[in-house]
Amino acid sequence: MAKKKATKKVAKKATKKATNKKATKKKAAKKKTAKKKTAKKKTAKKATKKKVAKKATKKKVTKKATKKKVAKKATKKKVAKKKTAKKATKKKTAKKKTAKKNITPQKTKNRVVKRKATTKKVAKKSTKKSTKKTAKKATKKTTPQLSFDPKAHSANLFDSLLELIRMTSAELPNDVQKVILEALEREEKNTSAEYAMNIIKANIELAMKKSQPLCQDTGTILFFVEHPAGFRQGDFTKVVHKAVIKATEIGYLRQNSVDSLTGENKCMNVGPGHPDIHFHEHDKDTVEIRLVLKGGGCENVGAQYALPHTELGAGRDLDGVRKVILDAVQKAQGKGCGPGVLGVTIGGDRGSGYVHSKEQLLRRLDDENTIEDLATLEKDIVSTANELGIGPMGFGGKTTLLGCKIGVLNRLPASYFVSISYMCWAYRRHGIVLKKDNSISKTLY
Repeated sequence: MAKKKATKKVAKKATKKATNKKATKKKAAKKKTAKKKTAKKKTAKKATKKKVAKKATKKKVTKKATKKKVAKKATKKKVAKKKTAKKATKKKTAKKKTAKKNITPQKTKNRVVKRKATTKKVAKKSTKKSTKKTAKKATKKTTPQLSFDPKAHSANLFDSLLELIRMTSAELPNDVQKVILEALEREEKNTSAEYAMNIIKANIELAMKKSQPLCQDTGTILFFVEHPAGFRQGDFTKVVHKAVIKATEIGYLRQNSVDSLTGENKCMNVGPGHPDIHFHEHDKDTVEIRLVLKGGGCENVGAQYALPHTELGAGRDLDGVRKVILDAVQKAQGKGCGPGVLGVTIGGDRGSGYVHSKEQLLRRLDDENTIEDLATLEKDIVSTANELGIGPMGFGGKTTLLGCKIGVLNRLPASYFVSISYMCWAYRRHGIVLKKDNSISKTLY
């Protein structure tokens, strides 16, 4: 029994070994087949890579060949062009030779003259261009900075404007004082007219002495500014407003500008349309500022007429103009604080006529109109008005007007306006010229 068991164990071991050998053989066979497959795949990949490389090289070769063909064609074309150019030059040289044979001495002279003329033209053009360039450079270099810049010297400008306001409010110009004193001498002694003129004289002296306003109505503030190109109007206006407010605070001006809708008087003389500033550009390198303070009483008796005026029998001529001016004086009587001064404009429209009539008040009383007919009319108006017997303040007497200044503007065919601005005896008008630093260089009246 023991022998049988031992033989069985040996047989089992032998069968296990046999099965193990078979399994190992199978594994080895599988590995070999796997290696063969991977080797085949690798060879297949190499073959495809070689095919792709061959195709790429073929494409490069074809591209090079096409490029060479194109280059050959281009070179052929160039060669052909050169040949045609050579032929053309040969033809030209042949023509020149034949032309030289046929050229006469006169023709050669003409050609030389033409060549000289062309060279002169070229030289002129080049000189013109060079001069233009140099001129441009010079203008760029020499263009000055803005003179009279209100921002640069705003403190000086403020002081100059404040002094102009003080002077205009408190002191009558010399030409006005002279005419007033002459009128006083003309009035009869111990009359209301003489009394009124003496009060005016005393008022003038006291205002100047105390540097206080000539009248309780310091009037509409009218600035007329003449300036060079590049002047900063906006900056100037801001300084004007500051100066006007300061002048109102210290008493050179009365608080005299009312809101037309509410009736309030709180703006210290600065508001819509007040002060009224008129700018004019001129060719001078100076800034000239003129100021007029125009009271409400005299402004109320200003007038504007449209000619023909049937009631007055005034036609569209200087005689018609004379009639309407004297009518305005007659209607004003003493309400305009006479004796007064008239600023008149013939023509323009309703707006420009009134503005221009106020600009006539910038003229000196002792000047003479450059238009002879108007100069004659101005003198006639004054002498005739002074014979109306209205007199100072309407008290009667020999002095109704101190002066009359007449300007003229073009008009439309359908319109003929005569605009009259009446200025009272307190003819407050002064002017200054500014230095570069905006301080006062000189006075104008």
